[in-house]
Order: sequence, then C-alpha cells, then structure tokens
Amino acid sequence: MIDLDAVHWKATRYPGVGISFLESNRDTGYAAVLIRMEPGSRYPAHRHRGSEELLVLEGAYEDELGRYEAGRFVRYEGGTAHHPRCPDGGSRCTFFAIAREGIELFG
Repeated sequence: MIDLDAVHWKATRYPGVGISFLESNRDTGYAAVLIRMEPGSRYPAHRHRGSEELLVLEGAYEDELGRYEAGRFVRYEGGTAHHPRCPDGGSRCTFFAIAREGIELFG
C-alpha cells in the first residue's frame, strides 16, 4: 500500500496540480506517474500520442468523456484528447497513470 501523504509531490505550473514521477523516459515519452489535483484544479488539455491507463486512487476527476471515482480504471487510446479537472467542492483527486508515448499539450 502506498502512503499518498508520504509521496514527494513536485509542484507543476498548473495551480493545484502536483506530480511524482515513478519512472520516465524522455526519448520514448513513456511515464509512470502519480498525479494529485486539488478541488477546482485542471490538468491542461492534451492529446495522447499512445495509449494511457490510469487508476483513480482517491477522490474523482472529470473530463469531456465522463466522471471517474476512486477505484475506477480508465484507458485512453492513442489520439484521445481531453481536459481533466478535479470537481469543485469535493476532495482532492489522486491517480496513478502510465502514458506509453507521452502527450501533446494544447495551447
């Protein structure tokens, strides 16, 4: 069991969003990460270059494709675009994600 409060969270340039890299390869775009989002925060809109799988560990997040609660496994195929957000007024959202070939940020 991972103690999410003991994880070393690196602040991002996106308010309320922290990240912890477990493994990554800049050459291939592969990354295994933990992402924590505070209520009301947003991860930037992006497109997946390859598939991404994620498991919501606590809280919930939403995007144009649905709402995903703790315990939910989600898979995005390469080419999928979305704009994840942690709903206002709830608890923070933390998830584990594996991106196979990185992402392309919009804007």
